[in-house]
Amino acid sequence: MIIENHKDVTKAVLSELQRAPNARFREIMSALVRHLHDFVRETGLTEEEFRAATDYINAIGKHSNETHNEAVLIAGSLGLSALICLINNGEHGTLETDHNLLGPFWRMHSPITPNGGSIVRSPTPGPALFVDAWFRDRDGREIAGAEVDVWHSSPEGFYENQDPIQADMNLRGKFFTDADGHISFRSVKPAGYPIPIDGPTGDLLRAQGRHNMRPAHLHVLAKKDGFKTLISQVYVQDDKYLETDAQFGVTRHLIGDYVRHENDKAPAADVKGPWYSLAHTFVMEAGDAKLPRPPITGKARGERPKIPHLA
Repeated sequence: MIIENHKDVTKAVLSELQRAPNARFREIMSALVRHLHDFVRETGLTEEEFRAATDYINAIGKHSNETHNEAVLIAGSLGLSALICLINNGEHGTLETDHNLLGPFWRMHSPITPNGGSIVRSPTPGPALFVDAWFRDRDGREIAGAEVDVWHSSPEGFYENQDPIQADMNLRGKFFTDADGHISFRSVKPAGYPIPIDGPTGDLLRAQGRHNMRPAHLHVLAKKDGFKTLISQVYVQDDKYLETDAQFGVTRHLIGDYVRHENDKAPAADVKGPWYSLAHTFVMEAGDAKLPRPPITGKARGERPKIPHLA
């Protein structure tokens, strides 16, 4: 098609897309082109702004490696990850759901750990946390034999893959639910942490005048044939960043009850001082049991990173 004016550009691209043999690809790409072209017209995007945008996209790739996924990080900071999660679960966003963000720090092959075992694999300061979790279907029936990955940041605010000081796979473990659909484990209470801001995501947050903090949370990924793989987070109820999570991940349904114990006897004799417990029931939805692609595959080396806090 010979272009006569700016409207012809959109028509020409949409026409060429009709050659694509995959119907879903045609649908998605046609919608993308329409919205993208309308965005340019609505904003009157200048050539300089377009070049800056392409530089920004290139920088996302340059800031990604085996221990850091900038694309996932910036998608969360735009609320895109949260939106996609919520419209794809809970009967297409009509019901409460235990599904939540995968985040950029899940690794495959966490160490298999017996129920009641510890996922603390190197000296990690912080109050002890004892977790009991149950997995049910929508009718309340126990889900036995589910494979459950758990992971979280240290009380110092680092996932082990970010932190050369922590042992490989520290604060990560894989469990299997028993006949009651139950797992239990020991860890340390997670803390809120700053997301990295040395790349395009940091530029985005600074331009918006936003902070880069995530509220404290525990990650869970549960897989069992016949059920959609559950990806979830359980947030600490008194964290000051619940309302302003830099990744827009907090849903009211997933604010947990991390109970502080001052005088109660702890489940382990070596625990001194206050400790915490968390009891939570997860509901898994019927569907296909598929694992996501791991956003990272390796562990950082060298010195512990310094991640500043944006006010």
